[in-house]
Amino acid sequence: MWLIGARGSVATTAAAGLAAIASGLVKPQGCVTEHEAFQDVILPGYSDLVVGGHDISGVGMAKQAERLVEAGMVPGHLLESVRAQLLEADLRVRPGYHPAGTPETQADAVKRLCGDILSFKEANGLQRVIVLDVASTEAPPEQLDEFCDAGLLETALQDPARHVLPASSVAAYAAVMAGSPYICFTPSTALNIPALYELAGAGRVPTAGQDGKTGQTWLRSVLAPALTARGLRVLSWAGTNLLGGGDGATLADSRAVSGKLLSKNRGLRDLTGGAVTPLHIDNVPDLGETKVAWDHIHVEGFLGSRLTIQTTWSAYDSMLAAPMVLDLTRLMALADAAGETGPIGALGFFFKDPWGSAEHSFSQQTTNLVQWALDASARLSSAAGGDRL
Repeated sequence: MWLIGARGSVATTAAAGLAAIASGLVKPQGCVTEHEAFQDVILPGYSDLVVGGHDISGVGMAKQAERLVEAGMVPGHLLESVRAQLLEADLRVRPGYHPAGTPETQADAVKRLCGDILSFKEANGLQRVIVLDVASTEAPPEQLDEFCDAGLLETALQDPARHVLPASSVAAYAAVMAGSPYICFTPSTALNIPALYELAGAGRVPTAGQDGKTGQTWLRSVLAPALTARGLRVLSWAGTNLLGGGDGATLADSRAVSGKLLSKNRGLRDLTGGAVTPLHIDNVPDLGETKVAWDHIHVEGFLGSRLTIQTTWSAYDSMLAAPMVLDLTRLMALADAAGETGPIGALGFFFKDPWGSAEHSFSQQTTNLVQWALDASARLSSAAGGDRL
């Protein structure tokens, strides 16, 4: 499990949770793959997973976990029980890529990051490395349409005077070059560049994304199909997100928040038939790691009558994201072992803006995920003659 943004809140929570589950200290509550529907699916065990990653931060995972304890997210006694595992995992974190102040070309950066992934795989005797981008949301690039050809892109990356790719795309390119399955848990650019998409296809690696569906959008994908099934018409669906911490500070940037808003609204518009769906994301620093979401849903019913639904929820967003990171790692390991390549549409269950699927209804996504996992597991078992990855 190679985490881009390995020292951030989501990655640290996932790593701490993994260590606690593997040690038998806690049950894997919130992990979808623990549902009885997956009892016959071949998946790696939690103790089979090794954590490493890239980050540009010098604050170690254990220190970040201490901050999460101070924020009330992680119990102090649990941190002390897994501190040794976090310190060990942090030793496997390598410097990430940031375009500011670096003398290396982006071509050299891709080679360096790719080498880190391959070294991690070899040093730990791993069958595969699943790369997951859980870094902070980045601002979308202003111009990348020129890179529709992989050859042109590779040439441009060798120019020391240019930084043509955003950091998420450099990391995604490195994963593809390493032959690693790649998961984009953020709304950042990543593989959404024609040339990189072409390279990922040529590399025949399985991919999944985009932008983890942790809370508000998940609830929307449950409610919207239910309203449609009752013959009701959504007139408008307004929402607000309040969040602090690193995500709040990042999304206070109008350019960075633009991609997030598009990702959150695209599925809802599809589910409601194009209803007006204004959404605001506001940085409220004193909330820290807590995220608050409000929704106001205006619906037309029988004889033109009006129905209003209002929802409010509050949660530690990293606590919602972390079990999804573990689930995605295990399921992507299955996909890779079963020989799947390209976007895994069934993993759209986990995402706001799913690659390889136009389905946004959570109920249908659940059915699709379970069936895909059972089918992939059956193919793997038949091909390998065994029941373990």
